[in-house]
Amino acid sequence: MTIKTIIGNIDFAEYLRGKKGTFFLSLSNTDTAKIEGITQAGIPGMIHLTPTLDTEFLCTGEVRSLENIATTPKGVPTPGLITRAVHLLHPFNTLALLNLGLEVKPKIDYFPLYDFGITPSGSIGTGANIDAMELFEKGLEFAQEYIFYNDYIILGESVPSGTTTALATALALGYDAHEKFSSSFKDAPNSIKESVVDAALSNCKEGDDLFEKLSRVSDNMLIFNSGFVLGLQKRKITTVLAGGTQMAALLLVINSILKHTDQTINSHKLALCTTKWVHEDPNSDIKGLLEMLDFPINAYYVDFDFSLTQHPALKLYDDGEAKEGVGAGGALMYACLNGITKEQITRKVESFLQ
Repeated sequence: MTIKTIIGNIDFAEYLRGKKGTFFLSLSNTDTAKIEGITQAGIPGMIHLTPTLDTEFLCTGEVRSLENIATTPKGVPTPGLITRAVHLLHPFNTLALLNLGLEVKPKIDYFPLYDFGITPSGSIGTGANIDAMELFEKGLEFAQEYIFYNDYIILGESVPSGTTTALATALALGYDAHEKFSSSFKDAPNSIKESVVDAALSNCKEGDDLFEKLSRVSDNMLIFNSGFVLGLQKRKITTVLAGGTQMAALLLVINSILKHTDQTINSHKLALCTTKWVHEDPNSDIKGLLEMLDFPINAYYVDFDFSLTQHPALKLYDDGEAKEGVGAGGALMYACLNGITKEQITRKVESFLQ
């Protein structure tokens, strides 16, 4: 199991070898996920519980707001199993959670759960109804106030329908992002997504500025974390975005905000890491998204797969039925940098499904 470079060079990753990491998981709901057939990131009719259950399992090894681990209709379990496995094999120094608009809070104690008074966002098909400027400023303020103890931050997310809102966001900001975003499906429901995204874009009005567009078509995770990440970079805190095309969209939002405010960023301490499944997804193009940035970025994937297992649910990952989430890509990079093997991760994930 090795770290492969998508863009940039390997030096950033190697610099982190053996260092202490704080893992942040961003959690939010968008009513976009309630559109029938748009996502399979969870249990039909209970998609809103996905980030809640991901959090409970990542932190405690249990799901408490439902009887069993959430799976897709085809039986694919959450990528949170991978992140949990890594945490057990070589624990993150800190597990912290960002409530960016949950319908149901996770039932956990002791773990820091930061609450910013944010409500779930509306469906982008009818208007996300977000105060983007306020949300961005909350992220920026949190970055400035956060007391940082470890060597670097790994920032993941659990946002059902997040790739749809990310696509709409990128298009609204003027990026040629068609056919570049991954999906929780092997065969993406493009007709549904396209109609929703088209409806979202039609809600943008001529003369809307950047934050007005984000308020209509984006999601809480992208907007809050654009402020959070920019704030971390101002403090020169090394940050790994743990995710795929959603995290690439976050970088595009940051890129647009920098242009909008006539600022620059020193991205030397910022990188992205995703999974092999995202990198090899024929229906998306994460490298193409990253190449649209006006600042340099290092981005990686880890060549982990489930070729060592015979478990039918896990084999579905290699068939393309799930690709990323709950910071799996960044967690796998953390594992690589701390001597954890593909077999160790595979066996630990298998143990959760027995």
